[in-house]
Amino acid sequence: MQIRLDQLATHLQKNLRPLYTLWGDEPLLAQEAGDAIRAAARAAGHSERQVHVVSGAHFNWSALLGAAQAMSLFADKQLIEIRIPSGKPGKEGSEALQRYCEMLSDDVVTVLQLPRLDRQQQASAWFSALDAAGVTIRIDAIERKALPQWIAQRLALQGQRVLAGEAGQQTLAFFADRVEGNLLAAHQEIQKLGLLYPAGELSFEQIEAAVLNVARYDVFKLGEAVLAGQVARALRMLDGLQAEGEAAVLVHWTLSEDIRALKRARDALAAGKPLPMALREARVWGAKERLFERALPLVSDNALAQLLHAAQVCDGLVKGLKHPDWPLDPWEGLKRLALMTLQCTAAARVSATVPRFALTAS
Repeated sequence: MQIRLDQLATHLQKNLRPLYTLWGDEPLLAQEAGDAIRAAARAAGHSERQVHVVSGAHFNWSALLGAAQAMSLFADKQLIEIRIPSGKPGKEGSEALQRYCEMLSDDVVTVLQLPRLDRQQQASAWFSALDAAGVTIRIDAIERKALPQWIAQRLALQGQRVLAGEAGQQTLAFFADRVEGNLLAAHQEIQKLGLLYPAGELSFEQIEAAVLNVARYDVFKLGEAVLAGQVARALRMLDGLQAEGEAAVLVHWTLSEDIRALKRARDALAAGKPLPMALREARVWGAKERLFERALPLVSDNALAQLLHAAQVCDGLVKGLKHPDWPLDPWEGLKRLALMTLQCTAAARVSATVPRFALTAS
């Protein structure tokens, strides 16, 4: 049975199931979900706790199965945690997990923690058994556009709030910019505000003085920012990735792969294929589908040809080759490539903010 993360608290108030599977890549939310289940289990008398970490191919699955069946000498009920950091239990582990699901009892509450799973893993026999036998909770990262509201909700939990209206929205946007991609740091900064200031309204100056710049940028989110026409955010992410020591080659691959996908999708549309099929053939999935739907009508064949040539030049820059019309610094080259893509795919109101030299560079 699948439930949303925001439904977990209500679910735990009503009943406690023998098996919970938490999967996703957001450490803070996974930790909080695990803490909520552990607290409910302790309240229900599951006072003995065991933790099993599956690492490598030599994990003793038989011992885990035996632990689930063994009654404690000191407590009637147990809490067993199984952590599989790789998300891949292997053949033996797959069979063991399926057997484990067949022997669940009310005397044992099990919490299984997994990273983000791909489609093949979600369709596996072992994950299907976990989903059928217990409660499965997918833990997604907080998207950038939802982060200000998340921050406001967390501040409200400790009795604090920002100013009403546009001023408050700007304050939350500032806060989100400083903690983007680092939810644990956001949580810590919110807690710090609770210690520094009393309950009530917080001014921009108070938040600015307290909140550090602890953003952690995801290279794969850069392409989404570019396709969405978010000029300031894209440039800020490039600066952040460079400061964090990200490889310029990986950043270039991310940008150029989106350009190639735009070309593949546009060619498919020109061949008379419907948009959903064109996106599938271009290997565009998830959140980027809507961004591509928006960008494709705005980009011309001539502009795409220039972008492909620019991506080729930039490929040389990040590998140490020079080009007379491009900056020597590969990161400056990446910035130019991002600006060219922004200018090419953004609506008129956004492209007006992008330097016009970009598309003429070659």
